[in-house]
Amino acid sequence: MTDPIPADGEQAVPMVDVRGVHKFFGDLHVLKGIDLVVARGEVCVLLGPSGSGKSTLLRCINEMEQISAGRLYVDGQLMGLREVVKDGHVTLHRLRDEQIARQRSRIGMVFQRFNLFPHMTALRNVMEAPRQVRGLSRQAAESEARRQLERVGLSDRADHYPSQLSGGQQQRVAIARALAMEPELMLFDEPTSALDPELVGEVLEVMRGLAASGMTMIVVTHEVGFAREVADQVVFMDDGAIIERGNPAQVIDQPTQQRTRDFFAKVL
Repeated sequence: MTDPIPADGEQAVPMVDVRGVHKFFGDLHVLKGIDLVVARGEVCVLLGPSGSGKSTLLRCINEMEQISAGRLYVDGQLMGLREVVKDGHVTLHRLRDEQIARQRSRIGMVFQRFNLFPHMTALRNVMEAPRQVRGLSRQAAESEARRQLERVGLSDRADHYPSQLSGGQQQRVAIARALAMEPELMLFDEPTSALDPELVGEVLEVMRGLAASGMTMIVVTHEVGFAREVADQVVFMDDGAIIERGNPAQVIDQPTQQRTRDFFAKVL
């Protein structure tokens, strides 16, 4: 049974509530009892060394990976599972694929790689999911796609194919594609790591705009400057666990844990 919504209203329900989440890949223990709360409209940045579990956590939130233990809620809804109470005992049952797809449709995700359809223009790439998943008419999907391309500064590239776009432009099309699904939550998995350094800024600028608009975001990145500037909450992870959390000034500039201090001494 899903936990009841607190009586003081919708705002009391966090957008993301991760409770004691573990993830195993065979014998490899990748997430080790993660607890994380992200409020509505908050930007949470996950920092830490490669292999610390940051991307796996994002994939669990988006139901691309099934958690091994714990609970994970988005907007108060238990993700991927339903609880059945019988004779005072609670058992968990995996949701059907179509139910999980409906849950996932509320979450936008942007990856390191752009994964655009090479045979479709930028406009068609952004239109595809609203037509196929949201069931929009061609006219409505095109209108929405043009609106989102304008939002990411690419209205003049609508008829260009991915091969005609820079890496930064392709990533901005990927962001527009995610936004066209009208997500309640945006997840970014190292969205600038595959870009040439001179193209990183244009993608981060779009993400700054999303943050300013009140979009709830969880961002895995190595861009410490972006975290310091935009994040409401910085979470430092290592070896599958959360080592430290707080606002950017606390975690980046005045960390309390030696492992966090060692990490930032190397990257800053």
